Formats: sequence, structure tokens, C-alpha cells
Amino acid sequence: MSTHHFVRSAVIVILALSALCACRKEEPVVPSTSTPVTPPDDTPDGSSRKIRGFFLLNEGNMGNNKATLDYFDYATGVYTKNIYAERNPGVVKELGDVGNDLQIYGGKLYAVINCSHFVEVMDVRTARHITQISIPNCRYIVFKDRYAYVSSYAGPVQIDPNARLGYVAKIDTATMQIVGTCTVGYQPEEMVVVGKKLYVANSGGYRVPNYDRTVSVIDLETFKEIKKIDVAINLHRLELDQYGQIWVSSRGDYYDVPSRTYVIDSRTDKVTDEFKLLPNSEMTVCGDSLYVYSTEWNYPTQSNTVNYAIVNVRTKKVVTRNFISDGTEQQIVIPYGIAVNPNTREIFVSDAKDYVTPGKLYCFDPNGKKKWEIETGDIPAHIVFTYNELMPLQ
Repeated sequence: MSTHHFVRSAVIVILALSALCACRKEEPVVPSTSTPVTPPDDTPDGSSRKIRGFFLLNEGNMGNNKATLDYFDYATGVYTKNIYAERNPGVVKELGDVGNDLQIYGGKLYAVINCSHFVEVMDVRTARHITQISIPNCRYIVFKDRYAYVSSYAGPVQIDPNARLGYVAKIDTATMQIVGTCTVGYQPEEMVVVGKKLYVANSGGYRVPNYDRTVSVIDLETFKEIKKIDVAINLHRLELDQYGQIWVSSRGDYYDVPSRTYVIDSRTDKVTDEFKLLPNSEMTVCGDSLYVYSTEWNYPTQSNTVNYAIVNVRTKKVVTRNFISDGTEQQIVIPYGIAVNPNTREIFVSDAKDYVTPGKLYCFDPNGKKKWEIETGDIPAHIVFTYNELMPLQ
């Protein structure tokens, strides 16, 4: 289950769980569809650091095994929906139920599939299945040296005031075997690595209203939790900037406690800043800019408050309260994912719309003007840029 849009309340989670056991009927493989969205990039560049494209993981509706994978190719300017199914026709139920994270490491593409309880490992050049690593209620993945680290809620997908502590699984990327686990806080979410330390945001989302409020710090050499940093309730996102600062999002309680953004200094492991007026659903760092959007649900008002901001991470000043400059934000119903191309500074924002029909992806230039938009799969959420060209389907 994706806490990103379900763990904002016990009611929504419980309603969603009624569909958890549903299985998609056996159907023919749905072919991919390709759409030109922008002129081809025919600039000759043999650099290994040129971004060739990006993958987008659509979470899919919970309980329906509808997670899908899309791909955009800069060389051709073509966006292709649903590439996984036809490249892996022998994989039962395709990508599975609720895609919660997507990362590239060591020539492999890792998709964390939350409600199917596994990490799908693919070849980044072909998007072909290599293996699956079973981890219950897995959430996010990060890497350091030869190891991958995956956060896990550990228990079943359900609201429970007595839900157990979560853990981080350590995976050897050479053997694809789990070689250790480290217990952290309740319902751990996103992570970052700083030197020899792994930081884990603990949400406590299943234990509502008794949320966790800590960031766990793990020593990677001993793979033991060495401390917890008290921050705020219902933590979710972590983002590391080039100054060793960790930006932390708190979702609040959706009633009286609003979403806020915090900063931890990784040298001291102390909270140094609190941005009371910076709600935060997701963020990404590019250079000195932290791009933040928020879709803050409030039960008393029964409404979302949407914001798009940029913060200068060096000065810790808000640069703008709306990085979309041409009014396109009025078309976006539920912003659900964000990414910035470090080469071009293009800004990508996905729209989940109603959570049950295909979403959209918007591409903006660095000044916030729309360049193009395209229909995606259901609940487009996670983007990762690739320096490798995706090989044509054989």
C-alpha cells in the first residue's frame, strides 16, 4: 500500500484494503504505446554522463496488480507507456501491486513493489526481469557500495495501533540475497546515506493517531541503529543536499497539525531548521535548489491545499511559492511526483488525477513554462533518469 496517498487516514486505508485480495483476471499482454512529445535531441554527444531518458513507475490502483513502467527517450523525443509487460511476457501479474519506488544502480533498475512485497530487479538497458527479492511491505531503496538498503513496514498492510516496528533490509547486489536486517522505528519510509550513516524517516502511519516522530540513524559498518533524532510526527521524505543537510518532510495529522519541512545537520545529527509554512508531500534537490510540492489534505475542510515551491538550500530562503509560471498548475488535479533533469533543469510534475484512471506527466522548462504533457499509467509517481539508452524491443 502506498502511504503517499492512502496512509493519510485510517479510513482511506481500511477502505482500500477491501480490494487488496482482488486479482486481475488472466489477460493478453497489453502492448506498449509510443507518442512523440518533443523534437528529437540529435545533438552528438558521446559523454557517458549525458542523460538518455527516464523511467516512470506508475503506482497503479491498490489491489489490482496495475503497477506499470513508462519510458521517455530524449534522442527520439518519444514517450512510451507500459514497456514492462511486452518485454517480460512470462512474468506472472507483470510488475505487481503498487509501485512505491524506482532507482538505478550498477546497471540495474530496481522497482519497489509495496503490496506485492518484493523488489523487482531489471536490466536497465532492456527493462527485462532479472530477479525478485521478497521483502514484506517494502517501501524505499537506497544504495552504498555493493549493498542496497530497503525500508520495510515488516507487518501486514493494515491500520493497527499495535503495529510492529519496521526494519531496513541489507541486500548484497552481487548475489541479490538479503544479508542482514536492522530494526528501526514504526513504518519506516524514505532513506538517505551520508558517509557511513543511513538515515531513515519513521512515520508510524499504521498506528494513527500515535505517529512516530523520529529519524533513525544506522551505522553502516555495524548495521546497527545508533540513535534516533526527534523531529516531528508522521515523517515521510528525506532529501540530501550538497552541504550535508538532510531535508525532512512531516505530513502532520491531516487535522490540526499541518505538514512542515525540517532540516537535520548530518554532522551533528541535530534539527537545525523548521519551516512552518512549507508543507511538503515530495521534494527533489538539483544544485542549490530544493523543489517541493505539497498536496495537503485536511479533514475538517475536506479539501487539498496544493503548493509548488523552491527553496535555496544554501541560504535556506524560499525563492518562490510557485515554480510553475504559466498557469498550468490549474490543470493539475493531484500533483504526485516530481523530478528535475540535472543536465537541462527541466522540471517534471506528475498528476494522479482521481487515482483510478490514467494520469498525466508535465514537463516544464527551467523557468516553469510547460514544454509538453503526456498521458501516463494510473498514479504516475516515481521518475529516475538514466545515462544508458534503452535498447529497442527485440
